[in-house]
Amino acid sequence: MDVFMEKIVAKKKGLKDNMIVAGIIFGAIIAIFVAINLPIINQLGIGLFLVAGFIYLAYRLITSRNVEYEYVVTNGELDIDKIISQRKRKRIFSASCKEFDIVARVKSNSFSQSVQSIKNRIDASSSLDSPDAYFATLNYKGEKTLVIFEPDEKMLNNFKFFIPRKILLN
Repeated sequence: MDVFMEKIVAKKKGLKDNMIVAGIIFGAIIAIFVAINLPIINQLGIGLFLVAGFIYLAYRLITSRNVEYEYVVTNGELDIDKIISQRKRKRIFSASCKEFDIVARVKSNSFSQSVQSIKNRIDASSSLDSPDAYFATLNYKGEKTLVIFEPDEKMLNNFKFFIPRKILLN
């Protein structure tokens, strides 16, 4: 019998996201002001089209900051997709849990300096501060990789079935 589970986690917006949105709005206002005040654009009659284009571009850029991650577990295989503004989906990770070296909470002693120093990272969690955030380490595409995600209890139990000694739940 196949086991199939999925979960969607929305990425929390931080200061960086707010600064990017503010920059986009500021840039759009400046671009609109320039478009309205350039005489050549007014003579050609494309000022209104440029204003509409800048507003639409700003809208698309701002909404692209809405990121969700979908975890799909099928018989011990973990797939993580990044969903941008509910418009675009991209697979960012796919591996068998049998390849994991360890799975443990981010807020545990297992999240040691040696784990934190892994350069190749895939952060598919809402936030590192989340109490539900777990990490897994593995060799992924030939490199030591740290994956941070937020599985639910059923997903952890499915992993535990395949790799009981590598799951640290406390």
